[in-house]
Amino acid sequence: MATAAENIPKVLAKLQWMREQHIWPNGLRYLWTDAHGVCLLVSLYKELQEEKYLQEAEAVVADVYRVLGRQRGLRIGEEPDRDGQYFHYLTKWMYALHQMGKVKPEYHERAVKLAKDIHHAFYVPGVGIRWKMLEDLSGPYPGYGLGGLDFYDGFVMYRLLDPSALSAEIVNLQQLVMKNYKSFSCTQDLGLGECLWMSHFFPDEEWAKTLRQRSETTLNSMWVEKGGLFAKDKGYFCREPGHKGVKFGFTNFGVSLGLQAAGLWPERVEKLHGFFESYKSNDEYDTDAITHVMHCNSVFPGVLCSSFN
Repeated sequence: MATAAENIPKVLAKLQWMREQHIWPNGLRYLWTDAHGVCLLVSLYKELQEEKYLQEAEAVVADVYRVLGRQRGLRIGEEPDRDGQYFHYLTKWMYALHQMGKVKPEYHERAVKLAKDIHHAFYVPGVGIRWKMLEDLSGPYPGYGLGGLDFYDGFVMYRLLDPSALSAEIVNLQQLVMKNYKSFSCTQDLGLGECLWMSHFFPDEEWAKTLRQRSETTLNSMWVEKGGLFAKDKGYFCREPGHKGVKFGFTNFGVSLGLQAAGLWPERVEKLHGFFESYKSNDEYDTDAITHVMHCNSVFPGVLCSSFN
């Protein structure tokens, strides 16, 4: 399996192609993708020590706030149907700002402020975290309930950001984690990858051990081997158990990130990358930024793994 550093030429080529096609970072803004993209640029800056990647990351952050920024929080995306705010997108953006803040402290301050600005709008005391809110955070988005993993997202992110400044918010979410982790269940590929990723920051804590173990067990049942007549040299994770033919590139790249963060199944990670190197879904995901930015991060995780630098 190629090392992350060995994959950098591939990442740089894909970045150049995305720029030429106006896919990213010069395409439409989408908070999840932009958070991953900022992390990618910070990773490249730290690995290559080239200032242009930090400058580009700063430009993306500025444009995200220009387009998606609201009085409190950030809109999901630029397109008309990407209204409202997702808690788990906001926490991913906090992580991107956190990584920027390791280079320029003002970004860390913005991440902490974002956490404080949005927390009480999403938090339902003793019950959970609302999955999606109206764009002005005045109330829940119609038709959406509580997020299944969102309180884990917040619990991890707030602790990474500033355990002192966010101590009250951390206590809120710790109570939810302790109340719920023993009954944890998730069957969606990207959610399972996220659980592996979140748990790798605090691997010795019981809630994290539970999420890792159950995520690993469920993902094992979702693995699909592919390849030639004599060798199963490629593969992917299906969307949910029992749906072997349903697969998405960007969600598999999220699983890849989780597996690498947790140090699991390097041979499957390599097979997954091999499968999606040439896979075409023949729909919008073939050109969507989310697919290609997450592909770059899956082959060069960089700051998305706690062991980097």
